[in-house]
Amino acid sequence: MADSTTSRVSFTLDSTLDSVNKIEQTAEQIAQRAGFDEDTIPHIAMAVREAAVNAVLHGNAYDTTKHITASFEMTSDSVIIRIADQGPGLDPSTIPDPLAPENILRGSGRGIFLIRAFMDEVHFRQLHPGTELTLIKHRTPAQPGT
Repeated sequence: MADSTTSRVSFTLDSTLDSVNKIEQTAEQIAQRAGFDEDTIPHIAMAVREAAVNAVLHGNAYDTTKHITASFEMTSDSVIIRIADQGPGLDPSTIPDPLAPENILRGSGRGIFLIRAFMDEVHFRQLHPGTELTLIKHRTPAQPGT
């Protein structure tokens, strides 16, 4: 149940890089409003950008008939971002480890790794069609005496 400290915004966008930019800018604004520090805000924005690029490029393959959705929710203790595509779906267990020796020199494959590194929780959900990625960053409670 939402309370007075919860706010949410959602978009349905075309499968374009302009949409990726809008999603990244929104993530940055939400992170600032949520009170994250100057080191954490760009990490959140980068993780969200990677997820949006994956939705446009890998999920929807730039198909102009398919859309991506993005929702941003700010609660008293977290920022929750969901990005979904209308593609064939993604099984996260099939994503190669970008740190494995055979993948170190590959030009791609680090997006999910970065998302997981920068966010506190990352969840995949199959939508049939499509994949929804949920990214969660917890707000650190104020410490006594600070």
